[in-house]
Amino acid sequence: MHLPDRLQAQLAGDEGLTRQKAARLVVDLAETANAEGFVEVDHAHVSGVSVITGGHGLRRFLADLSADGDGRVAIPTTLNSAGCDHEKMEEMDIQWPDFLEQQFEIVQAYERLGLEATLSCTPYDRGVEQVDGLASWAESNAVCFSNTWTSLITNRESGLSALATALTGFAPAWGLHLEQHRVPNILVEVACELTCLADYSILGDWIGKQVRPDWTLPFGPMPLLVGMPERMSFASKKALTAASANYGCAMLWVDGHTSPPPLDNDGGVWSAPDGGWQGVLTFTQAELEGRYAELAPQGQVDLVVIGCPQASLEEIRLTAAAVRSHMEMGKRLPDQRLWVFTSRENHALAAADGSLALLEDAGALVLKDTCPEVTPYNRTKYNHLLTNSLKAEHYLTSGLNRLPTSVMPVEGCVLHAFHPELSSGPRPVLSAKAQPQHATAKVHRTGEATLSGRGLASQGDFTVTGRAMVTDVPITYLGYVNRDTGVVEETGHPLDGEAVEDTVLIYPKGSGSTVAPYVLMGLLYTGKGPKAVVNRDVCALTLPACSLLNVPYAHDFDEDPCMAVNSGDRIELKRENGTVTLTVLERASS
Repeated sequence: MHLPDRLQAQLAGDEGLTRQKAARLVVDLAETANAEGFVEVDHAHVSGVSVITGGHGLRRFLADLSADGDGRVAIPTTLNSAGCDHEKMEEMDIQWPDFLEQQFEIVQAYERLGLEATLSCTPYDRGVEQVDGLASWAESNAVCFSNTWTSLITNRESGLSALATALTGFAPAWGLHLEQHRVPNILVEVACELTCLADYSILGDWIGKQVRPDWTLPFGPMPLLVGMPERMSFASKKALTAASANYGCAMLWVDGHTSPPPLDNDGGVWSAPDGGWQGVLTFTQAELEGRYAELAPQGQVDLVVIGCPQASLEEIRLTAAAVRSHMEMGKRLPDQRLWVFTSRENHALAAADGSLALLEDAGALVLKDTCPEVTPYNRTKYNHLLTNSLKAEHYLTSGLNRLPTSVMPVEGCVLHAFHPELSSGPRPVLSAKAQPQHATAKVHRTGEATLSGRGLASQGDFTVTGRAMVTDVPITYLGYVNRDTGVVEETGHPLDGEAVEDTVLIYPKGSGSTVAPYVLMGLLYTGKGPKAVVNRDVCALTLPACSLLNVPYAHDFDEDPCMAVNSGDRIELKRENGTVTLTVLERASS
């Protein structure tokens, strides 16, 4: 593979050790993906900022990377949300020991690398002037929004791969950077009326929940939606794509709103792509009402949160309008029961148009630089949250926070904030959420097995022998793998309750948050991680941690390793002369 002259120089160390590490990762990603070469990128957005998401792995990695002092980003690069509004720490009442100190440590390490500490998870909302070209973004909601509604195209990067591109200016030419891969693979008919932001959020999340493991989705689910309302506001577009991204959606098409997909349209009927639709779905009023019923608050609500992703000015004004209607009746919010999260740009605009003053006069807490899912809540006060966002619900109920979370439209949320008695009674207990996509197709294998695959260009020969831990269902690290013990904690997942420590971990790819590599790195730093990793698919959420910490890694086998190997098999993973061989030495009993 031909390397651009500057990337070759970076790989040789001509621009310092920091950029050399980043260049090594970019090349590893390109070779793993069989990329056509490299592209120069216009803008990067890096995730992995909050103390509770990146954890020990993030802090240690950034300390090591920025300590060299010889590398800064090569392109404009913005930074994702932090875990707090440092000006309102007293109001947030964060009980995490040394939280603010650790948060500043992370942000300052990024700033030493030249990143702009915008601390926003919505760079598309007044955060980035670049509106076309190629990007390298690591924030799932931003990736889906940008690819869907703008001409700035990005792959769904991990925090590490986006940082590597930011430092070098280059990314592999693969995935959605190539036009031929931007083709819808799921058809969704919307057969009901969508009237509020929460409706759009429920739709996006519902689509992701229908995805099945046996669907062929090399770049994630990419739905084409038909039957959508004639008018969609900025905030409704944001709600739809943010929730769609919960399950790996990096791009979608909305008939009549986005640029048309590369498919034939005969009389308003879209043709299927080559190979046909992976799924044809219909979203009805019954699905919408059913989800609201499932998500309705049962028992005492302790706190109402709006702004996940960070609230746009439209969302702030909608919330302020709902609040005003109660204030006109002489009501005031008790105990700051309403928190509104936004970016510093929209915070300033809300201050200018009076929305901020109205909310604060009513007793709401308006926070900037952070968002609901990355905030550590004081669990002596807050044990049941209410929100209008399925993105918030998805992550707040995960192992990241383990908070029972209910969902209603903005007006219902504000009503509950003003009237605690509406949700009186015992707080709900967090219920298990086994997902349909956890279904496994694995069957126990017997007999001999030897598979041939590839490794990483940056790694030399290795031989690893050990117990295999295998699944054909993707692994979501952030919130669903315990960052201290390495135990999978995802109800319904085939590996639920099992520890990855000291195993040869075999799975299709990572899914979920783009912060996944930092969770894996933290486990590796503390000796709770796997001794080697095997992926079936190209995985920008797993490969970076293995590349940077030199953990033996293999992929692209001549047979699916997720099906050929059983959990518990004793195997040997060996790299020699550029080829990786996976051999089953002893089969586990069924």
